[in-house]
Amino acid sequence: MSLKCGIVGLPNVGKSTLFNCLSNAKAQAANFPFCTIEPNVGVITVPDERLNKLAELVHPERILPTTVEIVDIAGLVKGASKGEGLGNKFLGNIRECDAIIHVLRCFDDPNVVHVDGSVNPVRDKEVIDMELQLKDLESVEARLKKVVNQAKAGDKDAKKITELLTEMKATLERGESARTMKISPEDFKYIADLQLLTIKPILYVCNVDEASVKTGNTHTQAVMDLVKNEQAEVLIITAAMEAEIAALENYEDRKAFLSEIGLDEPGVNKLIHAAYRLLNLQTYFTAGVKEVRAWTIEKGMTAPQAAGVIHSDFEKGFIKAEVIKLHDFVELGSEAACREAGKLGIEGKEYIVQDGDVMHFRFNV
Repeated sequence: MSLKCGIVGLPNVGKSTLFNCLSNAKAQAANFPFCTIEPNVGVITVPDERLNKLAELVHPERILPTTVEIVDIAGLVKGASKGEGLGNKFLGNIRECDAIIHVLRCFDDPNVVHVDGSVNPVRDKEVIDMELQLKDLESVEARLKKVVNQAKAGDKDAKKITELLTEMKATLERGESARTMKISPEDFKYIADLQLLTIKPILYVCNVDEASVKTGNTHTQAVMDLVKNEQAEVLIITAAMEAEIAALENYEDRKAFLSEIGLDEPGVNKLIHAAYRLLNLQTYFTAGVKEVRAWTIEKGMTAPQAAGVIHSDFEKGFIKAEVIKLHDFVELGSEAACREAGKLGIEGKEYIVQDGDVMHFRFNV
C-alpha cells in the first residue's frame, strides 16, 4: 500500500536531520532494511515488537515488516504559492503526499542561524500555513467560478458544492486551514479531486534541545496552544540527540544510551508510529515457516480488501479468512494449538480486520 508522509519545515529547523535519522531507523526495528527510492524519499520500516514475538514462535526463513514512505520536501520560501523559489515543486510534492509532518524549531542556539533571525515556531508555522492556504484558496476560487452558474441553473450537486466551497473560501480567508472544517465523508467526495493541501492530516514535530525532550518548553507550549483546534498530534523530539543515537553502531549500544538519558525508545520510533496513525493505517500479520510478515491496511477494511493487499486474486476469489487474535497466538504458541483450543475463527466477506489479527486466506480464482 503506497501511502506517504511529507516532511516540511523552514530551513534550519532540523527537518533533514530527522529524515536522515529515519534512514537509520533499521536498528530500532530489529535490523530491517531501509531503502532509498530517490535522494529525498525513503521507505521506513515500522518498529513492531509483535512481529518479533511471532517470529520467535514460528522461526520463519524471513521476516518482513510493514513500511511507511517518507518524503523530505525542500524548497519553501515566502511567496511559494506564487511560484517563488522552488514553490511550485514544493507545493506539488506536498500534493502527492497523503499526510504532512511539519517540523518546527523549538530550541534556542546562537550557533544555528534562523532564517528569519529569531526562534518563533508560531511565526514559522504561520509562514508555511499561509503559503498552503493561499494555494488552496486559488484552487477553491477557480472551482467556484465553474459551479456557481450550474447551481443557479438548479443542479443539486452544484448547489451543494457551491455551499461547501463558499464556506471553505471563508475559512481560508480567515487564515484557517481546511482541516479545521467539519466535512462529512459524503460531502468530501465533492471536493476530493481538488487535492487541497491544508485538508491533509498533519503531525507537528517540535524539535527541542535535550533538556526539553521530556517536558517540553515555552516554545512547544505555544505550538500546542496554537494547534488545539486542528485535532493534530504534537510530538516532541530532539533531532541532534536522535542523530547521536542513529550514529551508534549496534542495537545494544542504542538501548544503553536511551537508558542513560531516561527514554524508553528513540524519538524516531514514536515519529514512525505517529506517521502510521496519521495515515489511518493498521497492521495484520501472516505467519508461516516461509515468512512472518506484517501487512499495511487502512482501518475499516474488510477481510477481502485486506486479502487484496497481498494480491488482487485473493480479493477477487475470496472464500473465507482464518483469523487468530495475536494474544491467543502468543499465549498458545502456534497456529495448531490455537486451532485445537478453538481460538481460530472463520470469517466471511463482512469481517472488519482488527489491528494485530493473524490471518490466513482461502480463495479460488
